[in-house]
Amino acid sequence: QRAAKGHDPKILNLAAESQQLSEDLSTEIRTLSYLLHPPLLDEVGLSSAIRWYVDGFSQRSKIKVDVEISAEFERLPRELELVIFRVVQESLTNIHRHSGSATAKICLSQTQSAVMFEIRDQGKGISAERQQEMRAAKAGVGVRGMEERVRQFNGTLEIVSDQSGTKVMGMLPVKLMPAE
Repeated sequence: QRAAKGHDPKILNLAAESQQLSEDLSTEIRTLSYLLHPPLLDEVGLSSAIRWYVDGFSQRSKIKVDVEISAEFERLPRELELVIFRVVQESLTNIHRHSGSATAKICLSQTQSAVMFEIRDQGKGISAERQQEMRAAKAGVGVRGMEERVRQFNGTLEIVSDQSGTKVMGMLPVKLMPAE
């Protein structure tokens, strides 16, 4: 911009636009990095990180998301918290992109030996043909990623869908910690 001063105004405008694009890109990268692994996940745990993510998601998407986390829900091993966070992210992304639902609900509960989660919407559902493609691993990269993450921790993931909406349900075993 300094070199363009006093020269062609088009060059000055292009330099200003380039600088703005660079700043916007930097902001987007920072935001994406933060969303991929929010510091809250490590600092205060899954419950707070999900509530934080849902707040931002709801503002961006205009989809009202209810979060129901059992009062007994405790910190999980870091890897399990990240898996569940990623499944919630992908599920909400799919709701926003595909379902047409104005609402969603996330439920998390925990026993001594497992953590259960459910993300559901009241959208148009996934067609039977699309569900078959997903089962045959011909489509649904995001879904396959969720299934693989959960499977790595000996968990289960099930997707049930019809014309009244879609449910993503999962369970991950939690190793029992010795009593102190």
